[in-house]
Amino acid sequence: MDSALAMRSLKPALGLVMTCGLLCVMLSAMSALSTRSGVRANRSSAADITADPRVRQALAKLAGDAPSVTEEQIRITEIPAPTFRESLRGMHLAKLLSDAGLKVHTDQAGNVIGERVGSAKGEFVLITAHLDTVFPVGTDVRVRREGSKLWAPGISDNGAGLATLPAIGRIMRDTKLETRSSILFVADVGEEGEGNLRGIRKLVENYRKQLRYVIALDGASIDYVTTAALASRRVEITVTGPGGHSWSDFGVPNPIDALVRGIALFLKTPAPDSPRTTFNIGSIEGGTSVNSIPAKATIKVDLRSEAEPEILKLETALRRAIQSGVEEEMQAGHEHGMGGGVGLSIDTKVLGVRPGGELAENSPLLAAVQKADDYLGNRARIERSSTDANIPLSLGIPSIALGAGGSSGGAHSLQEWYDPTGREIGMQRVLLTLLQVAGLNPPTD
Repeated sequence: MDSALAMRSLKPALGLVMTCGLLCVMLSAMSALSTRSGVRANRSSAADITADPRVRQALAKLAGDAPSVTEEQIRITEIPAPTFRESLRGMHLAKLLSDAGLKVHTDQAGNVIGERVGSAKGEFVLITAHLDTVFPVGTDVRVRREGSKLWAPGISDNGAGLATLPAIGRIMRDTKLETRSSILFVADVGEEGEGNLRGIRKLVENYRKQLRYVIALDGASIDYVTTAALASRRVEITVTGPGGHSWSDFGVPNPIDALVRGIALFLKTPAPDSPRTTFNIGSIEGGTSVNSIPAKATIKVDLRSEAEPEILKLETALRRAIQSGVEEEMQAGHEHGMGGGVGLSIDTKVLGVRPGGELAENSPLLAAVQKADDYLGNRARIERSSTDANIPLSLGIPSIALGAGGSSGGAHSLQEWYDPTGREIGMQRVLLTLLQVAGLNPPTD
C-alpha cells in the first residue's frame, strides 16, 4: 500500500481518536469544574442544620437574650478571679451551668464541668472559657458604664466568653437541641500567665481519648478564628547576694544592678520578623528599702515565637546576658575593694511552656466555622494566638479559639472595655459551629 493510500485509510481512525480525546478532556474539565463549584456551594450556603426550625428558634432566642447575657457578664466580672484563686467565680459558674440543665462537677484542677449527654457513647466535644484574669488580688473589678461601653479589668477577657458558655447550654435545653456527641461546657482554670494552661491540660488528660473537637471561647472579637497555637516560654531569673547598707557597704555587688546590666545587654538581642518572635520583661522585683542594698532581685520574662526553635535561641541569649551582667557587677565590686568571698548567684526557673500546633486546613471544625460565618454574613481571618487551644492542638486534637461577640479593647490593662453591640452574632456563630461538629440529632417528638 502506498503512503497516500495509507493516509487516506488512517484519516477516519485519526478523526475518531481525536474526537474521543477531546470529549474526554471536556468531560474531565466539566467534572473538575462541577467538583469545585460543589465545594464552593457547600461552603458558601447556609449550614444544613439551619433548615431545622429548632435551630432557627435558638438563633432568635440568642438574639433576644443578648441583654440578659450582658447583665450576667457584669456579675461574673465583678467576682475577682486572679490565676490560682478562681474558686469563687467557679462556684458562680457552676450554678449557672446547673441552671442551664447540665450535670455539673468540679475536677481536681478546679475546672467546672457541665455535661450535656449525647446519643453516642464515649464521644465528646469540649467548649470552654477560662475563669481567671491577669489581675492581682485587690484589683477593683467593679464595672462602670459609659454609653454603650462597659469598663472593668477582665470585662472582655474573659467575661465575654464565660457569660456565653451557660447561655448556649440554656438555649440548647429550651429548644430541645440534642446532639450525637456529648458536649462538655467547661469554665476552666489557669489559662493566664503562670497558670500555664493547667486547666485545659487536666481536661485533655482526663478526656483525651474521647475528645473529637475543642472550642475555646476567649474574648469578644468575631473578626478572627484562631487555628494556630503561638508557642511561648516564661522564665524567672533570680540573682541573690549578701545585701548591706547603702552607705557603709557601698560597692557590695547589688542583685538589682546586676539584673539591670544583664537586661540592657539582652534588649540588644535581635528578634526576627519572620518567623515573628517577641520578648517581654513583664516583672521586676527586689529590695526592701531605698537605703538598703538588696539581697535578692527577680525578673520574669515572656518569650514567644511562631517557630519554637527561636524561643530557645532567645532563652539562651537571656541567660548569657544575665550572666554577663552579674560578672560586670562583680567586677565593679572588686574595683571598689569588695572582693574576698562577696559574690552573686543566679537561679533560673521555667515558669511555663506553651506548645505550638496548627489545625489542618481541611478540618471539619474550620469548615464548620466558615459555614457559620457564611450564614451570618460574617468575615473572619485565620489567626495565630496563645489560648486554651494550644494544648489540644499540640496533641493533634482539632481545636480553635473564638471570640464570643461584641467588641473590646485594652485587654490585660486596667482600661479594659467591652461593647455588647452585636454580641448576638458571636453567640449565634458559636452555636452553629458547635451543632455542626457535635452532630445535630433529628427531633424526637
